[in-house]
Amino acid sequence: MPHIHDEKAKELEEKALRVRELIIDMLTEAKSGHSAGPLGMADIFVALYFHILHHDPQNPDWEDRDRLILSNGHICPVRYATMALAGYFPIEELKTLRKFGTRLQGHPERLRLPGVETTSGPLGSGLGQAAGLAYAARMDNKNWRTYCLMSDAEQAVGVLYEAMLFAGRNKLNNLTGIIDRNNIQIDGFTENIMPLEPLRAKYEACNWHVIEVGGHNIEQFVNAIEEAKAIYEKPTVIIAHTIPGRGVSFMEKKFEWHGISPKPTEADAALKELRTLGGKIISEHE
Repeated sequence: MPHIHDEKAKELEEKALRVRELIIDMLTEAKSGHSAGPLGMADIFVALYFHILHHDPQNPDWEDRDRLILSNGHICPVRYATMALAGYFPIEELKTLRKFGTRLQGHPERLRLPGVETTSGPLGSGLGQAAGLAYAARMDNKNWRTYCLMSDAEQAVGVLYEAMLFAGRNKLNNLTGIIDRNNIQIDGFTENIMPLEPLRAKYEACNWHVIEVGGHNIEQFVNAIEEAKAIYEKPTVIIAHTIPGRGVSFMEKKFEWHGISPKPTEADAALKELRTLGGKIISEHE
């Protein structure tokens, strides 16, 4: 994977902005869903689908594709929007989010949408699924990699620690975990509800390599992925520090926006802010 040059960085940042706009549109149409987490993870999903993953939208079951597991399935609007931009399905289909009969359920379902590896649901279960896939790839002598997206709050779920121990004990260097460290959950701030720190030390104690990055710095994130590929004796987890509601001032760092969608007037205000942000991205790279 080549270093991200300035033009590529601009392209990815503009795509992330477009993903955020699509998230606002689809949530407003659905009248339900999660806002803060999807907006906060747009940069990472764009980096994955447009620069990091080995995948083929026209052949989603390609045997040698990388596997992406979304453990915190409630942030699926960001995955759907990014997949649509990448060509997995028409962008117009995003407006069917959460509607009866849609392929775009409130949590991703494996058998409904091509390109989705597992059905997301109970928080904490994704890392075990990802570790199993990584272990299977090793058994079959395959070179594809597994990436597992997780929330920070689900780090308090007991079953996740079994997966941490399993991956560390088996030195699954083809597994990379990515934690959305946005410090909020549906009822408040993580450290007030169930403190997670020292989060880094917990993974290190289970024989993981740990990297911390700014989750809105695409170049930092891509460099972390490259570092993970160079670690041969253990799995890697990237703790990505993000701002929930990124790009929309009245949503940023507000746990109240964890699980609600914007009303039409709020959506208009959000889109106006995002368009302003787009102008700043262009000017910064000129």
